[in-house]
Amino acid sequence: MPSRDALIALLPEHLLLGGMIALIIVALLRQGRALSLGISVAFVTAAAAVAFWLAGTGLTAQPFPGQFSVTPPILVAKGALLGLAIPVLLMSRTEFEDGEFPLLLLSSLYGLSLLPSADSALVLFLGLEMMSIPVYALIVLAFRRPQAAESALKYLVLSGAATATFLMGVSLLYGTTGTMGVEALGQALAAGDLLGRSAVVLVVLGLFLKAAVVPFHAWAPDTYEGASVPVTAYMATLSKAAALMVGLRMFTTVNVTGPMADLLAALPFVSIVWGNIAAIRQQSMRRMIAYSSIAHAGYLFYAFLGHTDGRFEAVTFYVIAYSAANLLAFAFLPPHDDDAMRDRLDSLDGLFHRDPFAASLIAVAMLSLAGLPPRPGFTAKFLFFRTVVAAGFGTYAVLGLVGSFLGLFFYLRVIQRMFMTASSAERREGRGIGLSRMAGVLCLAATVVLTIVPGWLLARI
Repeated sequence: MPSRDALIALLPEHLLLGGMIALIIVALLRQGRALSLGISVAFVTAAAAVAFWLAGTGLTAQPFPGQFSVTPPILVAKGALLGLAIPVLLMSRTEFEDGEFPLLLLSSLYGLSLLPSADSALVLFLGLEMMSIPVYALIVLAFRRPQAAESALKYLVLSGAATATFLMGVSLLYGTTGTMGVEALGQALAAGDLLGRSAVVLVVLGLFLKAAVVPFHAWAPDTYEGASVPVTAYMATLSKAAALMVGLRMFTTVNVTGPMADLLAALPFVSIVWGNIAAIRQQSMRRMIAYSSIAHAGYLFYAFLGHTDGRFEAVTFYVIAYSAANLLAFAFLPPHDDDAMRDRLDSLDGLFHRDPFAASLIAVAMLSLAGLPPRPGFTAKFLFFRTVVAAGFGTYAVLGLVGSFLGLFFYLRVIQRMFMTASSAERREGRGIGLSRMAGVLCLAATVVLTIVPGWLLARI
């Protein structure tokens, strides 16, 4: 491919790289946090806009054949994921004193942007690690709680274990098929020998660890609780999306049947049930979202059952709808000088009486996460279960649907606390609250669009 075409195909990534260079220069010149935030938002917005523009032009290219490619659906997914990082950046204004957060986040986003385009296990591994490594530092960067270091260590150790498991599976795939392309997993599964099946199982278990699927989920609640609000929001949404993007690429041409289908159904189903049940008992907002994300990871992995038709569309739509709702909830959490107090569900008691706007939008987020119509969470779950039923796994679809009803309790409990509970607390105006609310409005706009015209996005992915 000519260098000019390769440059255009990689333009979103180049813009992120340019943003990182600009942020390093600003840090060296000690120009302060406000400039760093503005630069990061500008470059991420430009990268997302360029991805959508390239998708609109119908660009299909392979800058590095067998390693990296772009198509309009891939570019739309990439643009949407980058766009969802903008609210995270805006929320960070309330938590971080210096400009390290934007630089680390853009570094992580660069790895994330590689994943939808990856055509080989090498690029998948590179993107996944580039996405994960900055998050270790982000967890302890604000250091609002003593357990932040412990949370970062747990994430580091278990993320490293997931990486090792994934790499072992990839090495066995190469030994079985002789290729590092994403089609290797399908070839190994079709071969049916012990080595090939072991490779597939190791790859899947590595992804389960990254996505916090039961029983590989124990790190998520502690890590989410110990991190600051914007970092938890990033981990619960875009970081989880990264594991799904890897799965989508590895399972691109795989029609899952037999014992592998049982593995991909059993553990996600347990994850759905346990995540929803455990969330009921939580008194911490971040731990509740952590267990909620464990349940949602189960829904997402259901998409790998059966045939490939509609898999990419279902996962991408779900990730966008789920991420927008989560970010909306985090953006409107009431501020508090004590991070532990802000995290308690008690802080939401009577929120409607002191801040009706924030309470109303958190309620919208909770209803979308619960999957109640007509919100996009319902559409996303409908796409999943329709795909599972069409693939011939009706029993698993029914079980997953029943398990999803368990989540209604704790989502509705948040609404009950805000609207039907009295509170003596006064409204607080925290630092940077305006930018945080701007982030929430952006997420609300995305939620409204996905509610009214979900077909607009689905037609493009």
